[in-house]
Amino acid sequence: MKFRYLFAVPVALLAMTACEDLDTQPEGDILTSKQKQEISDALPQRAEAGVRAVFTQFNVYAPNYTLFGRVRHNDFGFSTVLAMTDANTEDVVAANSGYNWYGGGLRYTDRTYTSYESDIVWNNHYSIIFSANNVISSIDPETTDSQAQFYLAQGLAGRAFAYWSLAQLYQFNYKGHESSPCVPLITNENSSDAALNGAPRATVQAVYDQIKADLDKAIELLTATKEKRSDRRYIDLAVAYGLRARMNLSMQNWSAAAQDAASAISTTDARPATIAEVSAPTFKDSTEPDWMWGVLIAETDDVVSSGIVNWISHCGTFNYGYCQYSGGRQMSKKLYDSIDDTDIRKGWFTNEKGICANVSAEWQDYLSSVFPPTDKQKADGAVATPYLGCKFAPYQNILDNDVNANDIPLMRVEEMYLIKAEAEAMSGGNGKATLVDFVKTYRDPAYEFNGSDVQNEVYRQKRIEFWGEGIIWYDVMRLNKGVDRRGAGYTAAAVFNIPAGDPILLWRLPQTEIQGNSALKDDDNNKATEAPSPVDDADISL
Repeated sequence: MKFRYLFAVPVALLAMTACEDLDTQPEGDILTSKQKQEISDALPQRAEAGVRAVFTQFNVYAPNYTLFGRVRHNDFGFSTVLAMTDANTEDVVAANSGYNWYGGGLRYTDRTYTSYESDIVWNNHYSIIFSANNVISSIDPETTDSQAQFYLAQGLAGRAFAYWSLAQLYQFNYKGHESSPCVPLITNENSSDAALNGAPRATVQAVYDQIKADLDKAIELLTATKEKRSDRRYIDLAVAYGLRARMNLSMQNWSAAAQDAASAISTTDARPATIAEVSAPTFKDSTEPDWMWGVLIAETDDVVSSGIVNWISHCGTFNYGYCQYSGGRQMSKKLYDSIDDTDIRKGWFTNEKGICANVSAEWQDYLSSVFPPTDKQKADGAVATPYLGCKFAPYQNILDNDVNANDIPLMRVEEMYLIKAEAEAMSGGNGKATLVDFVKTYRDPAYEFNGSDVQNEVYRQKRIEFWGEGIIWYDVMRLNKGVDRRGAGYTAAAVFNIPAGDPILLWRLPQTEIQGNSALKDDDNNKATEAPSPVDDADISL
């Protein structure tokens, strides 16, 4: 049989994976833990190369080229998943144009198990897992070597992140679905057997058990090690706490989520960005004060050399790329209308007239030139596209820069404050005070919240704060939300009102996985369902 996880990994990945699995010698003899430790100690560069391979998967150029037989311009590692999930929401509005490579997510045609997107999402996650397993298998889990502890923690935490993401794309929220089928669980311990016999879908509970075990061990190792990460592409103790806070939030372990978020806040070298710091387009560089973890991009990277096959090409308003030709990304009108005028984040978007309060006259002229209003919008007084995302600055803050070397955020410390607020509220604590204090201090000095549903208000705040960063879909799934695009500003063909629990919200395992994994058959897949039908639009508010 041909199990895709091991044998259909893209050629680009194999070329980058310098760390071999050390479980067996070439002649097949089993290595002891002592021998594994000796090899790891003697060849630290091998473990280091393996760790680099894990994080290379977040932004690798055309990793699915061999499978597709061509370069697809939305195929650049895990970073493309961020934009794909945003396209599925009701918050990131876009036109269904030929330049919009995320039209499948916009229309939900990406859910067919033969779609390119289906393979991209699956392969990008399992490429991270493949690389992480290589690292984990090469290091004695009981190592006391500080460098080895750091490397092992990277593999464990990276694998946990990939499985946490998969769990919420291929099955509904944890609570009530513990025994439901999730995804095949491939670790360094069972990968050889899986290659021979395939691997069935593990239950949601089993996948979360693995995530928890990996993160618990990673936190133990990162607490013990004296190694420090060289930059924010790697996972430190605070990021590991942040990942476990996300996991506990998904599992509704409210007290544990609050504690992990608090630990992340107290441990990290990041701090929330101030109102002044987010009063102009930003979110482009991992050295910004609020970033905990991110994808680091160099000018020499293939995704940058490509010009347009990169994340910011599709998602950035002020740089050269697909966004200029697709009509850009806009915020939902009803979400925008929910933002108070005193909130600095209202200036992360153009208003109903196409004016962005947070940019200079030169940058506003650029918006009017590159993103002109439609005739109807112009008749209503607009000078540029309304509700256009102006959040992400171009590389080096150079307007219309065609060097798309922006770093990409994966975790910002602001998320930890909002997790803490929700988890405290749900466990009987004063999450409301945590929420109000955060928003008043860092985003809106006049903010008040007089309601009682803190969880839903945190969800709204996260939709505003992390718009365009590719994390809100995981809240949609864990909170069992639907997708209601009425009143958001979508074109008629993309106005859907998808109820919570609709099978279209789940991804299907790709056909190539079903065919290549002998432990799976068609009946093991998530339910096939038609793409949603458009509904009449309505001018409704949140």
